[in-house]
Amino acid sequence: QVQLVESGGGLVQAGGSLRLSCVASGSTFSISDMGWYRQAPGKRRELVALITAGGSTSYTDSVKGRCTISRDNAKNTVSLQMNSLKPEDTAVYYCAVRKGIFITTWGQGTQVTVSS
Repeated sequence: QVQLVESGGGLVQAGGSLRLSCVASGSTFSISDMGWYRQAPGKRRELVALITAGGSTSYTDSVKGRCTISRDNAKNTVSLQMNSLKPEDTAVYYCAVRKGIFITTWGQGTQVTVSS
């Protein structure tokens, strides 16, 4: 069974940057679509960025131009580079394996807090 472990969260001032990483166990990483999601207090979990097995990327409108998702199949790692962070980016960020529209595996989450 695939397991996901996120890292890289923390406290940063508005305008700062963070890089989140997610390491996956298992041999199916390279053929899996991977996503970064976030959930702020009192809000629904939302998709932030997606990268397909083929390397195509997509982003939610609120992070376009500020975030970049990437993957390293040799290291079973998917990363999310976040720049120009805003207080509204504060949330728990989760890495996930997607198959079609379904999530098959979630990571444990990493907290990102952006102070104004």
